[in-house]
Amino acid sequence: MKTIDYYIIRKFLGTFFFTLILLIFIVIVFDISEKIDDFLQHNTPLKEIIFDYYINFIPYFINLFSYLLIFISVIFFTSQMASRSEIVAILSSGISFRRLLFPYLVSSFILGVLSFILTNFVIPYTNRSMLSFENKYVRDEKTSSDQNVHKQISPGTFIYLENFSLTTKVGYKFSLEKFSNRELTYKIMADKITYDSIRNRWKLEFYYTRKLDGLNESIAKGKLLDTILPLKPKDLVEDIEEVKIMGYRELREHIAKKKLRGDPDLQAFQVKKFERWAFPFATIILTLIGVAVSSRKARGGIGFHLGFGLALTFLYILFMQISSVFGAFGGVVPWLAVWIPNIIFGIIAVVLIRIAPK
Repeated sequence: MKTIDYYIIRKFLGTFFFTLILLIFIVIVFDISEKIDDFLQHNTPLKEIIFDYYINFIPYFINLFSYLLIFISVIFFTSQMASRSEIVAILSSGISFRRLLFPYLVSSFILGVLSFILTNFVIPYTNRSMLSFENKYVRDEKTSSDQNVHKQISPGTFIYLENFSLTTKVGYKFSLEKFSNRELTYKIMADKITYDSIRNRWKLEFYYTRKLDGLNESIAKGKLLDTILPLKPKDLVEDIEEVKIMGYRELREHIAKKKLRGDPDLQAFQVKKFERWAFPFATIILTLIGVAVSSRKARGGIGFHLGFGLALTFLYILFMQISSVFGAFGGVVPWLAVWIPNIIFGIIAVVLIRIAPK
C-alpha cells in the first residue's frame, strides 16, 4: 500500500459515505411525508417511529442503494481526478493502469463484504422490527392463503386445502394422503379443519378415513377428530416477502422444507438465496466500469461520464431484476439466472478497462 492507494481509498469511501448520509436524510423526509397520515391515524408513539422503524430502516436502505451510490462515487471523484490531470500524472510517474485499479478494488471489496454481512446477518433481524411496525401502523397483514393449497408435509405425506384463513385458523375441504412405495396406504378427508393454538392440535370436522393394507381396506367416519400434524397455520399463508426476515441459515433450512413439500414457489426462494451471494459482486463490477468510463479527461467534464455510466448502471440493475424474475417464474435455473448479469457486465467491465486510455 502506497500513499496514492490511501489517497484513492479515502476519496472512494469518503465520497460514498458522505453521499449515503445525505441520501438517507432525504429518503427519510420523503418517507415521513408519505406515512404521516398513517402515523397520526394510529397515534403512533414517537419512540416507536424512531427506534422500531427508522433505525431499522437505515440498514435496509443502505444495502438497497449501495450499488448505485458506489458507482456514482467512483464516477464523481475519478472524473475530478481526471479533470485535474491527476490520472495523467499518476500514469506518467510509471504506475500502470492495472496498478491504479488496486485501491479501487480494495475499496469495492470492503463495501462488497459489508453488503454481504448486511444482507445475510443484519438486515433480516432489523427487518423484523420494521415489518412488525408496518403491519401494526401502516398496512394490514396478509390474512388468507391462496386457493387450492397443496403441500408435502413429510416424506410420502401430502395435504390439500381448498382455502384457509390465518385470522380464524380455519380451512375447508381438507385431505391428507400417505404413500408407501408409490401406493396409497392412508387417506383422511374433512369438510372443515381448525387449529387449536392452545393445545397445538388440529380439529377435523365431519371426517372420513381410508386405510389400505394390500387387499384389505378399512373405512371410518365421524363428526370430530383431534390430530397432530407437522404443520403450522403460518405454513399455509407464506409470502415471498418473508425472505426479508430470514438469516442465511434460516433461508437454507426454509428452502429444504419447501423442497420436501414440493411448494410451487421454491424457485423464487432459491433465487433470493443466490442473490445474497451474487449481488455483492456488483460492487466490484460497477467500480471497474466506473473507473474505465471516468478516467478519461473529457471536454464535457463529469456530466458526460455520469450520464454514460448511469445508463450502464440502470441497464445492469434492470437486467438483474428481469433475470431474477425468469429464475423465479420462467424456468431458468435459479443460480444461472442470478449470475448471468454479473457474467455479462463483468465481461463489459473487462472490455472497457482494456480500451481505457493508459
